[in-house]
Formats: sequence, C-alpha cells, structure tokens
Amino acid sequence: MRAMISETPGGPESLRLMELPSRPLGKGQVRVAVHAAGVNFPDTLIIADKYQFKPPRPFAPGHEVAGDITEVGEGVGAYKVGDRVIGMIGHGGYATEVVTDEGQLLPMPRNMTYEDGAAFTMTYGTSYYALKQRSSYKPGETLLVTGASGGVGLTAVELGSLMGLKVIAAVGSDEKMDICRKYGATMFVNYAKERMRDKVKELTGGNGADIVYDAVGGDAFDEAVRCIAWYGRLLVIGFAAGRIPTLPANLALLKSCDVRGVFYGAWRGREPVEARKNFDELLTWYAQGKLKPHVSMRFPLEKGADAMNALLSRKATGKVVLTVA
Repeated sequence: MRAMISETPGGPESLRLMELPSRPLGKGQVRVAVHAAGVNFPDTLIIADKYQFKPPRPFAPGHEVAGDITEVGEGVGAYKVGDRVIGMIGHGGYATEVVTDEGQLLPMPRNMTYEDGAAFTMTYGTSYYALKQRSSYKPGETLLVTGASGGVGLTAVELGSLMGLKVIAAVGSDEKMDICRKYGATMFVNYAKERMRDKVKELTGGNGADIVYDAVGGDAFDEAVRCIAWYGRLLVIGFAAGRIPTLPANLALLKSCDVRGVFYGAWRGREPVEARKNFDELLTWYAQGKLKPHVSMRFPLEKGADAMNALLSRKATGKVVLTVA
C-alpha cells in the first residue's frame, strides 16, 4: 500500500509518500480499498500536533474515506467483500487502503459517488450535530454562518435551509455569495466590504441572529457575538482563522445568550447510537437528492500537501478531495 505519511510534526510539506506493508486484520475489522479521501482542516492540525488527538507516528492523516471492502475479519457481520462504504477513521485516510473497525463504516447510497462519500461525513456530521443537537433551533429562526462557503460552513447553510431556518451567509467575496445562494442562503454579508454586526442587524430588523454557527474564530467571532439576538445561541465549531477568541462576559449577560461548544468527534464517540441516527437521516436526504456535497478541488494522493495548502489558503470552496487510483 501507499500512504502520505507524517513522520515529524509540521505543515503539509512534511508529508511523504511512502510504500508500506498492508496491516493485518483484527477481529471485527475490514480492509477498504480507498477510491477517495476527504481533506479537512483538522488534518492540517493533526500533522502539526495541534489537534485534540495525537496519534503515534508515523501515521497518515485523513479522517474520511470512500471505497470498496476487499477483506473482512473474524466476527464482521454487517458488511461483505465488494460493499461500497464510507469510513470515518480518525486518521489514516490518505492511503490506497485502510483497515478499520466495522463500526466506523457507513453504507454508501447507490446513487452516491466515491468523491461525494469522501466529502460527506465530517462536514455534514459536524453541522447536523451542531444544528440538531446543540442549537435548540426552531423553524423560522435566523441562522448566521461565518466562513459560509467553506467545508463545514456550506453544509451548515444547506442543512439550515433544509431544516427551515433563514440563513445569512457571511463570506469574503461576491463569488462565494453565489455559491451559498445555490445551497439555500437568502441573506448575505461580504465581510471584505461590510461590517458584520451592522449588516446582520440591518438584515434582521435590529434583532440579530438567533443562531450563530462559527467555524472561523478570530475577528469573525468578535463580530458575530455582537450581532446575536436576545436568547441567541452561539455555536463554537472551530478556529480556521488561527486565533482562538475570548468572549467578554458582559456581552453574554447583555444578550442573555448561550455559548455552546460543538466537539463532534467526542460526541460521536460518547453517543454512537445517536450519531448513527443522524447519519441515517443525512444519507436518506442524500439518496432523495436533498443534499449534494460541493467538491471544488480534486488532487491525486501524491499531491496531498497541495490539497491541504489549497484548503489553508482558502482558495477552495466546499470540499477538497484526494482521488486514489
């Protein structure tokens, strides 16, 4: 097998394409021939030892893969050789094959492509958990999404619209507005030209946003918390801007608002049954044509560093995917 390996902490250029022996199967495990792997912001953190989990080196990054089962281990009952699956594996996905527990897999809908499968689990899983379990949403409320054209941001726009929310997409260019419009946003902030707090208040008649979905942090968080509605809920998803912001406690007091953390990976581990229910609903919506991942860039496996840099430079919208021959 081949894999993009992290041997020492560093940026994308620290990855090396290496030939490795195939791992043996353990009880309850399967081998998946990878056809596509999703590229996500946490992948850039895990290779730099800046993520919540630090796998022992050497390892390949890559949380999500899509491919075909080529071998099943003892005790595997839910899958067989030849099944098309999505894998949520934590790390190891930047490779031609992976070995994983059968509980980390999902069956792919018949109409799902490998690229869509590799672009699905982390972003939709995070956004649906945030909106369904953490936001206390009510249809008709206003949802503000920062970094709305990015990987998780665009799925929050799409799901928020599907769930009956009025979506404000905060982005950095008019071109990114057009993408968000296609995914259900009806109101927009171009924070390269407008002050977010002023524009959101204008769009909401002075009320502010009932729910703020912030995966950006930094200045975007500072602005978003100042345009949240009374009894609003601010969902802390991540810090793509690099700066972890602080919240002046008086602002939470003045708005009687809540700040709610969204640690999707830990929740999925703690509540696997509920997480699987979420995915059953998401995959049904996909099969019905109600969801469609936006894959804007594709790279071959050996260009994994380029794929990560495209994500970090914010050149990509939606998802970046590695294709594996």
